[in-house]
Amino acid sequence: MNTQDFCFILKQNSHLLREGCFGLEKENVRVNQDGTLALTPHPAVFGDKGKHPYITTDFSESQVEMITPPLPSVGEALGFMETLHDVVTENIGDELLWPQSLPPVLKENQEIPIAHYSGEFKDKEYYRQKLAGTYGKERQLISGIHFNFSFSEKLMDVLLKSGVCGSSMEEVRETVYFRVVRNFLKYRWLFIWLYGESPLAEETLNVISLKTGEKQPMKCGVSLSLRTSPLGYRNREEFFIDYSSLEAYNMSIDKLIRENRIDGPHELYLPVRIKFLEKDNGSPSYIEVRIVDLDPFTKSGVCASAIYFSHLLLVYSLLKEENGSLTEEELQRATRNQDMASCYGRDEKKELKCCSTTVQQKATSILEDMERILSEYGVLDDEIYRQEMQHNLYLVQNPEKRIGMVLYESINRVGFVPFHLEKARQYRETTISGGYRFHGLEDMEMSTQLLLKAAILKGIGFEILDRKENFIRLFDGKKEEYVMQATKTSLDSYVSVLMMENKVVTKKVLERAGISVPGGYEYTSPEAGMADYRLYAGKPVVIKPKSTNFGLGITILKHNYDETDFKAALQIAFEHDNTVLIEKFIPGREFRIFIINDEVVGILHRVPANVTGDGVLNIGQLIDMKNEDPLRGKGYRTPLEKIRKGREEEMFLKQQGMDFNTVPKEREVVYLRENSNISTGGDSIDFTDDIDDSYKAIAVEAAKALNVKITGLDMMIQDIHAPATPDNYAIIEMNFNPAIHIHCYPFKGKNRHLNHKMIKALGF
Repeated sequence: MNTQDFCFILKQNSHLLREGCFGLEKENVRVNQDGTLALTPHPAVFGDKGKHPYITTDFSESQVEMITPPLPSVGEALGFMETLHDVVTENIGDELLWPQSLPPVLKENQEIPIAHYSGEFKDKEYYRQKLAGTYGKERQLISGIHFNFSFSEKLMDVLLKSGVCGSSMEEVRETVYFRVVRNFLKYRWLFIWLYGESPLAEETLNVISLKTGEKQPMKCGVSLSLRTSPLGYRNREEFFIDYSSLEAYNMSIDKLIRENRIDGPHELYLPVRIKFLEKDNGSPSYIEVRIVDLDPFTKSGVCASAIYFSHLLLVYSLLKEENGSLTEEELQRATRNQDMASCYGRDEKKELKCCSTTVQQKATSILEDMERILSEYGVLDDEIYRQEMQHNLYLVQNPEKRIGMVLYESINRVGFVPFHLEKARQYRETTISGGYRFHGLEDMEMSTQLLLKAAILKGIGFEILDRKENFIRLFDGKKEEYVMQATKTSLDSYVSVLMMENKVVTKKVLERAGISVPGGYEYTSPEAGMADYRLYAGKPVVIKPKSTNFGLGITILKHNYDETDFKAALQIAFEHDNTVLIEKFIPGREFRIFIINDEVVGILHRVPANVTGDGVLNIGQLIDMKNEDPLRGKGYRTPLEKIRKGREEEMFLKQQGMDFNTVPKEREVVYLRENSNISTGGDSIDFTDDIDDSYKAIAVEAAKALNVKITGLDMMIQDIHAPATPDNYAIIEMNFNPAIHIHCYPFKGKNRHLNHKMIKALGF
C-alpha cells in the first residue's frame, strides 16, 4: 500500500472518518436488595433468551446481556443502551442491576447458576459448562462492555475506487481493519489507564489462577482495572495471533484449534477482536473493543467519554503510520503494557515496558500526537470530538481526576458493597421516575418513543423511516408493520381515518347510529358565523375547526355575552381550517376513551390547564412555576405539555375577570382553558375502572359505526356512575391518531400500558 496516496485520499474525504456503524454490548449481574447474587431465572417477560435480539444472558442465568443494533452515531448507541437498561430495570421487579464489572457478594460455596438454554440453543449451555470448569464461575461473572465499530461504507467505496488498498472490497476491508487492530493493540494500555473502572473487588472474591488452578484473591498491585488484568477475563495462556494479513490471521487461529488450545475463534478472549459477517465474504466486517469496564457513576453503566475516546483511538489507529506487521515480541510487550495499566494504573510514575519513560509522560506524548493527527484530518472539527479530546488531555495532566481514581476513593470511603448498592438503588429510582424516554430519540413524539420501548421488550426489530414524521417499521422475521405516530396503522382504512378527521362527517355517522352528539351548524367564512351570532348569544357554545386535532383552534364560550369574543373565537378557528363548527356546549366532564380492536383499554379525565394560587404569585408566574415540572415539555415529547400563555388563555381569563397579572388567593384553582386537551397543558387522571360500563359500550359502538380499530373518543358525561341516556352524554370528537402516552403516564392513576397493547394489536 502506498502510504502517501492512502493519507491523501483520507484527507480528501476526512468528513467520512467520523462516520460509521456503532454498537454496544453490555452485561450486568442481577442482585437482590442486599447486594447478593439474584438466583432467579432470566425473567420470562423477555421471552426466549436464544432469540431476543436485544436482551439475553451471558454466562450466568443471573447475568443479563443487553445488545444494541448497529447505529449511525455514538450518541444513538449510548441512548439505545440506556433505554435497554431502563427496559430491563423496569421488568426485574425489586432486583437491581449491579453497576460494577466485578461481581457482587458471593456467599461461600454459592452455586452460581449457569445460563439455561433448550432446544436448538442447548449447545450454548454446554459451552458455558465447559467454561465454568476451565476458568471458574466467579471469573465468568465478571461483566463489561463491548464497543463495536465499522467504518462507513462510503469510506470503503472511496478507498476501493482510489485503488490504494487493493482492487476488491475484500482487500480494502482487510487493509483497513488489520491496520487499525495492529495499532490499537499497541495503544490499548492508554485506554485502560484513562478509563479503567474496576480498581477493587469485593474482599471475599477469589478466582481460579490461570497458571496454578488454585483459588486466589482478586488483587494486584495498585490496580485500576482488575477486569482487564491477568486476574480478569482472558485466556488461560497467551496466544500469538498474526495480524499481518487475513491469511496469516486465519492460519494462526486454525493452528490453535488444531492443537486443541481453543474450541474456535469465539474462545479468543482478546482485548480487541476482528468480526466477520457473512455478507462480507470472509473479509473483516467490524471491530469489537472488549476492554471497557462498567462505569458505576453512570446509570446505564456506559461512560460516554470512554466510548468517544475509543472511537477516536480507532480512527487514530487507521491514520497512524505503521509497518504492516505486529511481531510476537511486540504483541507481548503490548500485553505487558496492558497489565501495567490494569494492575499499576493508580501509579502515574510507573514506567512502561516499551521505553524508559513514565506512563504519564508517554500518555501525554500519544495524546498530543492524536490531537495533531486527528486535527490535521479534520476529525476534531466536530465539537463533541474536540471536547472529548480536550477532556483526555486534561485527564493526563490531572491523573487524580480519572474516573477510576475517583471510584477508588469512593469505594475506600464507603465500602465496596455499600457504594455500588447505593448506586444501583439510585439508578433504579431514576429509571422508574423517568422511564417514559427513549434516550437518543427524545426529539420523537412520546407515544412513538413508548411504542419503540415496547418493541424492545418483545424483541421486535424496528427501523425509523422518517424521524420527523414519527414513521417507523416494525419487524420480527415473520411479519412487518408500518406505523406513523404510534397509532396510525394498517388496522384502519383510509376512509375511516378521513371520517374521524372530518368532524362534520363524524357527527353525521354517529347520529345515524343513534349516538348522542352536540347540535350545531357549520360555516365556511367568519362572516357567515357572525351573521348567526344572535342564534348563539347568551348560550354556551364551542367554536372549533372541522379537521384539526390536539385542541388546536378550539374555543369554548361558556358565557357568550360578548360579540367581540365570539368574533375572536371564529377568527382563531378559521386560522386552522376553512370550515368551522359552532356547537352547543355539552355540560359535564370530558373523558378520553381509548379503543383498540373494539375494546376500551383506557379512560382519562382531562382537567383543563390550571394553576393553584398561593396568594403571592400572579397567574403568569404560577404558570411558569408549574411548567418547570420535568414531566412537562413541548411537542408531545413528555407525558404532559407546558401550559401556554396565548390568546385562547388570555380570552378565557378575561371571561373570568382576570388576566396573567392577577394574583389568585391561596389554594384558589384558576383554569386557563375550558377545553381539557393534554396538548394545551391539561392534567390527565385515569378513570378506566370508575366509569359505568354503559358509556364503554357506547364508545365501542361509535368505533364500529366508523369501522375503526384504533381511536381516542372524547365523551362528555354528566354523571359517570349513572347509566347512559340520550340526554346525559355526548360524543364530541373521535381522533384518528390519539396519543397513547397520556394513558401510560397519567398525571394521576395507573399506567395502562397502551404501548404494549398496540404491539399486541399489530399481531406481534
